Amino acid sequence: MAEVLITGEQLRLRLHEEKIIKDRRYHLRTYPNCFVAKELIDWLLDHKDATDRETAIKLVQKLLDNGVIHHVCDEHKEFKDAKLFYRFRKDDGTFPLDSEVKVFTRGQRIYEKLMSTENFLMQTREEEGVKYQRALIAREFIDWLIQEGEVTIRSEGEQLCCRLLEYGIIQHVANKHHFVDGNLLYQFRMNFRRRRRLLELLNENVPLEPDSHESPFCLRKQNSDNANSSFQSVSPTKDMKIVSAVRRCSMSSNCSSSGYYSSSPTPNSSPPVLSNPKSVLKRPVTTEELLTPGAPFMKKTLTIVGDAVGWGFVVRGNKPCHIQAVDPSGPAAAAGMKVRQFVISVNGLNVLHVDYRTVSNLILTGHRTIVMEVMEEVNF
Repeated sequence: MAEVLITGEQLRLRLHEEKIIKDRRYHLRTYPNCFVAKELIDWLLDHKDATDRETAIKLVQKLLDNGVIHHVCDEHKEFKDAKLFYRFRKDDGTFPLDSEVKVFTRGQRIYEKLMSTENFLMQTREEEGVKYQRALIAREFIDWLIQEGEVTIRSEGEQLCCRLLEYGIIQHVANKHHFVDGNLLYQFRMNFRRRRRLLELLNENVPLEPDSHESPFCLRKQNSDNANSSFQSVSPTKDMKIVSAVRRCSMSSNCSSSGYYSSSPTPNSSPPVLSNPKSVLKRPVTTEELLTPGAPFMKKTLTIVGDAVGWGFVVRGNKPCHIQAVDPSGPAAAAGMKVRQFVISVNGLNVLHVDYRTVSNLILTGHRTIVMEVMEEVNF
């Protein structure tokens, strides 16, 4: 089940990226964030994710059987290669949060935290004369869980780790012990960051993508020698290093750059894909207007903690940049971010006189928690 969830989420983000998922109308009714079954089959074949239409149908049926997608009106229990609308349950909030999904989601978040922060928990360690890579000491892992606010007391941490082990997310390095708060070594069995191939859902004899520390769910930093780089974008520029990662975040220019941050899922450059190209601003606003005493703008400070999917907002424009879109279920929305807000500062640095590239670099070189000052228009 966990592998199906990871594979489905990676596919969902790719389909959003290429605008296969979008709002569609039928009989005067709008169906948000859905895809056409026949178009998806065509897309899977074009991208070599399936060998033929029959195989593609089986792959998508696997997602439907596991509750990852559903027909928009829940009228079809079988996936049909036809002009029918289907939707990912994560896009309409109907994904069933049963015990397994809750443990899986929490395990993924903990894994991302471990991989995204500087810590010495996961190291090459030795137990009974055998060395194991990326191994955790149980008691240190629980110390870290308490420090990160994942649990409050040690018994709660031990109970959480037992559940992670029961669901196959972690294991004892030699698979000899259940989880015990002590000096035994444990590893994550599941690499959430490995790029899954759809054919794996059918247990076909397909080569696995190599393991990677780059997350398909999280924005990662570029190499420091790439001075001109910014966030990963759907429409990569020549000076951008392409990695296997897909993620919603925050960037766009005031002309034809893409809206959501996410890198190309393939090492080949793709043509630009326009996302939210039309500005949401009702009228142009200058930096001078924002700073004019008595102007109808109110300043707010937002603290946004990125989750395993992203920060959930889009920035466009320059001098000043503005918020183009906000994911209603993302961390930015929870922090109070709204469209048409103007970005004043990022992590204490004034960005009123810069463009989106500078803003993106400031976020990229910081931590997952970002503090942003914004200004929004007040209607009297």
